[in-house]
Amino acid sequence: MYINDINLSPLVVAEPSESYQLGTTLNRWVEVLVDCPGSTGLFTYRLPAQLEIKPGDILSVPFGAQQLGAIAIRLLAQPNIDLAPEKIREVEDIVSVGFFPSAYWELLNRVAAYYYTPLIQVIRVALPPGLLGRSQRRLRLVREGGTARSSYLLASPNPSAFLTPTARQVWELLQGQPAGDYSFAYLQQKVKSAYRGIRELLRFGLVESYLEPPRLTRPKLQKAVTLTGTIDSDLTTRQREILEVLRRHGGELWQNELLQVCNASSSILKTLTQKGYIVIEEREVLRTEQGPALAGDGAKSLTTAQASALATIQTLDGFAEVLLHGVTGSGKTEVYLQAIAPLINQGKSALVLVPEIGLTPQLTDRFRARFGNKVSVYHSALSDGERYDTWRLMLTGEPQVVIGTRSAVFAPLPNLGLIILDEEHDSSFKQDSPIPTYHARTVAQWRAELENCPLILGSATPSLESWVSAGTSPPSPLSASREGGQERNLNSSLLNQKLGGRSYYLSLPERVNSRPLPPVEIVDMRQELQQGNRSIFSRSLQEALQQLQERKQQGILFIHRRGHSTFVSCRSCGYVLECPYCDVSLAYHHTEEKAPELLRCHYCNYARSHPKFCPDCSSPYLKFFGSGTQRVTQELARQFPELRLIRFDSDTTRNKGSHRTLLTQFANGEADLLVGTQMLTKGLDLPQVTLVGVVAADGLLNLSDYRASERAFQTLTQVAGRAGRGDDPGRVIVQTYTTEHQVIAAVRSHDYHTFSQAELEQRQALNYPPYGRLILLRLSSIDPIQVQNTAQIIATALSTEEEFEILGPAPASILRVANRYRWQILIKFAPDALPQLPDWEEVRSLCPPSVSLTIDVDPLNIM
Repeated sequence: MYINDINLSPLVVAEPSESYQLGTTLNRWVEVLVDCPGSTGLFTYRLPAQLEIKPGDILSVPFGAQQLGAIAIRLLAQPNIDLAPEKIREVEDIVSVGFFPSAYWELLNRVAAYYYTPLIQVIRVALPPGLLGRSQRRLRLVREGGTARSSYLLASPNPSAFLTPTARQVWELLQGQPAGDYSFAYLQQKVKSAYRGIRELLRFGLVESYLEPPRLTRPKLQKAVTLTGTIDSDLTTRQREILEVLRRHGGELWQNELLQVCNASSSILKTLTQKGYIVIEEREVLRTEQGPALAGDGAKSLTTAQASALATIQTLDGFAEVLLHGVTGSGKTEVYLQAIAPLINQGKSALVLVPEIGLTPQLTDRFRARFGNKVSVYHSALSDGERYDTWRLMLTGEPQVVIGTRSAVFAPLPNLGLIILDEEHDSSFKQDSPIPTYHARTVAQWRAELENCPLILGSATPSLESWVSAGTSPPSPLSASREGGQERNLNSSLLNQKLGGRSYYLSLPERVNSRPLPPVEIVDMRQELQQGNRSIFSRSLQEALQQLQERKQQGILFIHRRGHSTFVSCRSCGYVLECPYCDVSLAYHHTEEKAPELLRCHYCNYARSHPKFCPDCSSPYLKFFGSGTQRVTQELARQFPELRLIRFDSDTTRNKGSHRTLLTQFANGEADLLVGTQMLTKGLDLPQVTLVGVVAADGLLNLSDYRASERAFQTLTQVAGRAGRGDDPGRVIVQTYTTEHQVIAAVRSHDYHTFSQAELEQRQALNYPPYGRLILLRLSSIDPIQVQNTAQIIATALSTEEEFEILGPAPASILRVANRYRWQILIKFAPDALPQLPDWEEVRSLCPPSVSLTIDVDPLNIM
């Protein structure tokens, strides 16, 4: 594989080491990894005399006809003897000084090796956008008197008359653009065989070609005004006023702020600069996500179980893995906060990972109230500039808390004291594509080990992998017998136990202030239908919704899919409207009243208007089937017009800051009901919520995936846990057509232990994780025959091995997505007897260029 070819294991990158000082040698060289698809191994470049480069620096280098981003790996006194010195090109510039300490570099190498990914691809994930850039070739018109060589055609009244049709098209495109400047790529899109016309225009001297350097993210600069002299008598009254304002603000203000406060123009500041009273200079402004102003918050008193868990965490010295298993509302976040506080005082930093961006506003506010401006947020919804500045802020080594989604596991914190994965069971921590297909929990375990710091995995419904790795089936956190409506828990002292040396299992079996877990009512929708109720809401849920506003309480309604309806079908012939690019039905999305009815594909985002007649039989009887969040909100508005609703799904939270806006509105009492999808299940703490309704639990249960039951139990338990977290008791109503399902029974009694034991027995019998390991090969192509044949060839080649089991090849559950046909091969083997796995480069060589192959290690989604 790529990483073995370049033999990086002995390298130590960006440790304090000598750099080549100016004048010490005439020839200096550096080996780099270049950010170019298809390039493998290291490339050698000469170092210009004016640059002082160290391993780990991010560089800009010439590569073919482009300028590309590259990572400096090691400095050389002499280049490889196979390279002619005169053919070695020079480094263009340093983009950013390096940040790769040895432990961090080892982490990147481990990710590349484990997930079978080229190292440069892992580095792209670790770095913020804009640091590794790519130049592009552009073409611009030569104006009369320009710098390029003169052309006799420029003097002609109509130069295009002398050109071939292709060259004339390119010329006219450039003429129509005010700057007369386009990229080669754009011209080739617009004009067939554009390269011929471009060559002709270059030969005639009508255009010139140039290389545009990479558009890299740069620091944001802003003018600042600093007071330098005392206020003397030679100043006008107006000038004195401005200097006095500056003095009252500590002698420094941003220029735009000073001009606004004083209602002055920049000319008066220029005069004061000339007189020597002030200095105006550009300074960097950090672009970081700004939260609302918050009142300070102190540590809260802990329950016995919280105090016991915290005491154990604070005694940990060095690497340890802690599973913090706390029921919903048991105060896991307060344990995190109090575990981090002493680390900040010791000058160390903490990394807190959450599954979704939607979780960050609430969690960030709690952390900022406790730690102030020491808290930073890092996730993909930030602008490129915000991510770049936040990333550089981490490099300073100041003690801080970084909260982010899965990519933040690579946050370059130099002095890391603790890593926390909140809601560690969530599948959002796993990346399916593009490569590397890493799981943030796995990478966090490696990182904690390399940084020699503890890792806390927190959840009310731990993943079965974490549950097993914490020990051999720890005792149940809940012995949930319901006697007189009360829940009886096992003694927490039996649960907080050290397991296996560096693994700890800590339990928070009760809610804060001894609040009870909400009772879960299971409604059989089959009986509702038999008794004449054709509404999507059971009578029990209708009654509960009616009481919400009467009691001035709030509720949550969970639907497992967004949109209005799952599919649209003709009642005359049964035709279902499908996406032309994917093998799935189109979902109906309602935008607003009197707006065109829109059908959308949830896989490739294809959209079309809703037809008035069936495309197959021309019947006008088209009906919407299934219920999404839009359909539910419409039905609520019809049946309960007095209820105020907020819809909370990926359709309504696309814009930056929309998660915070909607949650703030709900927390402020501007709505009675929050209607949403999976986002509602992930750690939201809304004390005023007393009712949780699950409209259709069956959509979570009946999936062809060995993890379906685990996911369904986690989702339903988590959403049920949103109720009754305040002073008022909660109530949960789950609607289903399969009341006898084992998941439904476990959710009713909040019984994680019984569910996990039954599920683990099935996994062990079938050798599925956590008792077996999987690697999924995903193949896709626009050619259905070629991808099928390639899958068969690879499966045949792999079947010669006897150390692992091959399942497939088989078409993916949805064969075609975005016009690409998809096939899969599943490799299954026991983790305790690691087999000799295939040579993945040989496997890749079996794929023709038109077939894409992704190697997904430890896949969560095999559909």
